[in-house]
Amino acid sequence: MTDTILVPLELPDPEPLSPVLVDDLSSLDVVILGHYGLPEQTPARDAREQFGDAAQATLDEIADAFGDVGASVRTRLVFGKDRAAAIQQVAAEEGAAAELDPAPTEGVERILVPLPDVAEFDRLPTFIRILSEDSTKEITLFHVVEGEERREQGEAAVRETRERLIEDGFDSDSVDTRIVEGDEHDEEILRVAAEYDAVVMYEPESSLSDHVFGTLADRIADETGDPVVLVNRDY
Repeated sequence: MTDTILVPLELPDPEPLSPVLVDDLSSLDVVILGHYGLPEQTPARDAREQFGDAAQATLDEIADAFGDVGASVRTRLVFGKDRAAAIQQVAAEEGAAAELDPAPTEGVERILVPLPDVAEFDRLPTFIRILSEDSTKEITLFHVVEGEERREQGEAAVRETRERLIEDGFDSDSVDTRIVEGDEHDEEILRVAAEYDAVVMYEPESSLSDHVFGTLADRIADETGDPVVLVNRDY
């Protein structure tokens, strides 16, 4: 069974999707979610009647790019005020195994993979491989140690994940590891992500700061220009 990836885009003027990402995702079932943000006082039904045809035409044009490279693709159009809630709902309805937070890219030479304290494999190798291409030279498994007492656990997670990737056919010379200490987990990931071309990570638990600063994946994409593949832990 082919995994499904959700690609949320903000309407009416979505950022163009890189042809590199379109091609990389061609082996997956792709669901393009167009979220049309509305002011608080605007009813969704009225907005759909006024802007629905143009918004759907925009999504269809993007879907055609995926279709041209052989991808299985469908679209979802949502008019609403809460982008995060729309993404969560559509991801659940579509059974999405991952979400792409897109950003412009001309190639992926270096991939950063932030890891939690406990090794979680599931579909992580699948989505690392999706972004890996002939130009990819380095995959770095990265962990932030928050307190010395958790170092051993974090090192074990990194080591076990590397072993699993190599068992799955990744070149051992291309899979590197990196562990740092820090109290600001997200800030450390943001700092290191700036050195890379793409990020693949498990969906972190939501926090109050997400509502203030945006999710970590959004911040990585916005501040570093890296596309981020967010793998669903509950799938």
